Amino acid sequence: MNIKSATFIISSAYAYQCPEHKRPEYAFIGRSNVGKSSLINMLTGNRRLAKTSATPGKTLLINHFLINGSASTQSGQPSKKDDSSWYLVDLPGYGFAQRSKTQRTKLEQMISSYVLTRRQLSNLFVLIDCRHEPQQIDLEFMQWLGESNVPFSIVFTKADKLSRSRLAENIKKYLERLAEQWDPVPPYFITSSETRQGRDELLDYIESINKEINNPSIPEMTSEPQEVTTP
Repeated sequence: MNIKSATFIISSAYAYQCPEHKRPEYAFIGRSNVGKSSLINMLTGNRRLAKTSATPGKTLLINHFLINGSASTQSGQPSKKDDSSWYLVDLPGYGFAQRSKTQRTKLEQMISSYVLTRRQLSNLFVLIDCRHEPQQIDLEFMQWLGESNVPFSIVFTKADKLSRSRLAENIKKYLERLAEQWDPVPPYFITSSETRQGRDELLDYIESINKEINNPSIPEMTSEPQEVTTP
């Protein structure tokens, strides 16, 4: 997929305030300081699209960005016939940094409401800092997604911060831990906002889902609204 433009549309404090449309949405979420804003800017090719900060936990609203792109041909060039647009959604993180109990509860409800009731959500990308050992909060969050039948993929971030051997070792340990609960293990990607590693793979994955959604031979997927619970 080739990105033509990425435009900020709206920030919403509640899921019901999110824009009404028929395009697919791909949401990004992770713990504080996982590098979410940097990854979003890398994917879209716009360093100023999502605000980055040295202070973790700055995203407090549901942020929608309209992405205009085109599918790639076999030669890797943009297709003139297959234009596509979708929404990238920047969600507040979990494992909130320096928040009061009231603020944490509000953010948890915001995330749960969006993830469980948003019909346009086509895939949730869960960001994991590859430098750390598997964290229980991440494992529990993914387990909740699985129990709630929410489609998601894992994005390991900050791959450039480790040597190649250490990176492979950390990913292997994480996948082994996931295999204790998942069969098969959810789709995963290894990325770096600095080197742009994983960018093409992530965008191609989004493109493949878009094609499935737009293919009239595939029955439209419908789901009933679920009760909102806190992960």
